[in-house]
Amino acid sequence: MDIRYLGTSKRYSEAVMANGLVFLSGMVPENPEADAKAQTENVLAQIDSWLAQCQSDKAHILEATIYLPDMNDYAAMNEAWDAWTAPERAPARACVEAKLASPDWKVEIKITALQIK
Repeated sequence: MDIRYLGTSKRYSEAVMANGLVFLSGMVPENPEADAKAQTENVLAQIDSWLAQCQSDKAHILEATIYLPDMNDYAAMNEAWDAWTAPERAPARACVEAKLASPDWKVEIKITALQIK
């Protein structure tokens, strides 16, 4: 089995590809000063970039786990998510309230996708 690790540091990899699957680490916002919608848009752009590097795209996402430290941001996150998700290709999804590593982050998203061959 061929396993490829991308964006690897000592602690984790940003993406791992194995057996036609793509596993992305939890993506966090690069714009911590922004509101929940803008942070979600930033995270989704990162996901697009990593999926492209892994020969995939948002139409091939199998599942997503979304972490919000405050469920009051659920509607704002969903506004960005709904505008981004591929039409007729919404993945299986869970959204949970969880304390994140930085108090400035309003969202973290973890994705599993299928490689496009």
